[in-house]
Amino acid sequence: MAELEETLAIPREEVILASAKEGIGIDEILEAIVTRIPPPSGAANASLQALVFDSHYDPYKGVVAYVRVANGTLHDHERIRFMATGVESDILELGYFRPQPVPTRRLTVGEVGYVASGLKSIADARVGDTLTDADRPAAEPLPGYKTALPLVFAGIYPMRGDEYPLLRDALEKLHLNDASFVYEPESSVALGFGYRCGFLGLLHMEIVQERLEREFGLELIASAPSVEYRVRRLHRADEIVVDNPAQFPPAGEVEGISEPWVSATVITPTDYIGPIMDLATTRRGDFINMEYLDPKRVNLHFEMPLAELIIDFYDQLKSRSSGYASLDYAYLGYRPGDLVKLDIMVSGEPVDALSLIVHRSNAFRVGKALVEQLKELIPRQMFEVPVQAAIGSHIISRETIRAMRKNVLAKCYGGDITRKRKLLEKQKEGKQRMKRIGSVEIPQEAFLAILRMNDGQ
Repeated sequence: MAELEETLAIPREEVILASAKEGIGIDEILEAIVTRIPPPSGAANASLQALVFDSHYDPYKGVVAYVRVANGTLHDHERIRFMATGVESDILELGYFRPQPVPTRRLTVGEVGYVASGLKSIADARVGDTLTDADRPAAEPLPGYKTALPLVFAGIYPMRGDEYPLLRDALEKLHLNDASFVYEPESSVALGFGYRCGFLGLLHMEIVQERLEREFGLELIASAPSVEYRVRRLHRADEIVVDNPAQFPPAGEVEGISEPWVSATVITPTDYIGPIMDLATTRRGDFINMEYLDPKRVNLHFEMPLAELIIDFYDQLKSRSSGYASLDYAYLGYRPGDLVKLDIMVSGEPVDALSLIVHRSNAFRVGKALVEQLKELIPRQMFEVPVQAAIGSHIISRETIRAMRKNVLAKCYGGDITRKRKLLEKQKEGKQRMKRIGSVEIPQEAFLAILRMNDGQ
């Protein structure tokens, strides 16, 4: 009781002591439900308003929406309308849960049940939408509805190119049951054909990827997660939305960039306040305030860019708190930031698949780590290969892959030095010619290693 009072702010006198095993407190709980929970406030003869709080796709009944009737009465086989999407349909089946679905003739104010609509897309019956009578619609929907917008984006590619049609079919089936998950085709020079997918958060992304691999037997490569940036261009009134560095406009055309920010809440034991505050500030977080829940636990509030939170922040949080800290975050909106596109160039040619959007203060560190990694992963050529990290036309880091060299002096046992010099000059001219016309092919293993490194940044 003391923990409930300190942690959840539930007054001690409202706590009911109960045991289902011993049958203690059952009558008190039932009485408390009646006295503490208010009855439905709607009217049965008013215009129909029913809140959609969940939905799923059934291959025989179409989209099945779970509803709670706030006003009016829902009758079997009447024509209905989803107010946010404007889609109309006839009810195929109406029922309630006991706990299995039981068909019924009507649902009235305060009752919870399901509506089989026969619709083919779950996006037509979104969670939070208001269901009404198509012939006698309500004047306005129930308040509070907002469209679920994806915040985290990542590219998903099949490990083998011949599995692309299987991935397409798997995404279509998955989208039937999850309207908040969006996807569109994209191609990468490094990873081939795949899909750019949008998720509500990191957990949503992990669940979708795991379902694709387990339920459909696919081997997938997921690129490092990113967010949507809003870019203002010079002499343009509109903003463009960029979730892939390859779509980023040239640096000379960019007037300003905005990125999404979140409000993060961390609950942790007091022993780990220092390491967690250090982690948040190094990820460009702003400390807001701190609340002590009890003498040993504290609630920390930060505001930080979503891009910094989605890459390895949770793992670092668990590591620095020995697994005791918990994290929650809520979307705040877009704020301007000093962001730049970091290009990776191999032999003077930019590699779009390795481009990143980073904060200017982190650009040198990330660019240096990338070129050092690529130097080890790209095989040596017959000519010298420069690997560079650049912001626009400004090179911020460089490594050079040394050329493989044939010993052309091996056949010279002596004689005039001019003969040796002539052979070396001839070799030098050949290497310059190869450098002009040669191309460097980056192996897929290099791209996969870079993606893994980005996940751990």
